[in-house]
Amino acid sequence: MLKKILFKVQSSLSSQIAFTLAETLIVMGIIGVVAALTLPNLNSSTGEKEKVAKLQKIYSNLQDAYGRATAVYGPIDEWFANDSSDSAKTKRMSERMLEFMKTTKTWIDSDTYCANLADGSYIDFYYYTYNVSSQDTSSPLYNKYIGIIMVDIDGLNKGRNYSSYDMFEFYITKEGIYPAGSRLDNYGKDDNALKENCFIKDSASLYCSAWILENKNMDYLKATKGTCPNGTVLNWTNTTCK
Repeated sequence: MLKKILFKVQSSLSSQIAFTLAETLIVMGIIGVVAALTLPNLNSSTGEKEKVAKLQKIYSNLQDAYGRATAVYGPIDEWFANDSSDSAKTKRMSERMLEFMKTTKTWIDSDTYCANLADGSYIDFYYYTYNVSSQDTSSPLYNKYIGIIMVDIDGLNKGRNYSSYDMFEFYITKEGIYPAGSRLDNYGKDDNALKENCFIKDSASLYCSAWILENKNMDYLKATKGTCPNGTVLNWTNTTCK
């Protein structure tokens, strides 16, 4: 008797909590719509975070290589005592920096010394003394440039190969490695310079390296010439579209 009563109660409860096929299909449809709306944004955010993390790691590796190379070979501006051409100076600088970085391949392309790094990124160096006009001498990095480093965090001929999306620039100076577009550099020293040199959508600009490393985002890609979809104007004070 007790078994019959329990069976009836169980059957009654099952009928009350069961879903019809139509109800199940409706719920699945709603879940599909929500996923379609949210997954692209989630994927975009994840991709951006990965790029930021890659650039941070590369910058750290460059700083480490610079420190170790100068510890072994002395100040960088003394490396070139026996080199007469810019090509020879590029080779000297590149070899000494890359000696302390993990590479899978190195080669020379014209006057540029190139390498594939073990982390999958591509890097090239060239010796360059910064010849600035008189109005540019206010930069704290004035007359300290020794060379330029260009990095493609996705690797050579991979990814989008687009400036400030997966390609970034750094400066080798007498005082260390600096990301392009920093506030020590005329290309990012104030909000106007930032807008003119980093917030240039669909144009070649390598001067967003400092923005990413300092603010840990790539929100300039979401903005139109520095203005976010929500109306926020990006600058060194307003550093995100969120």
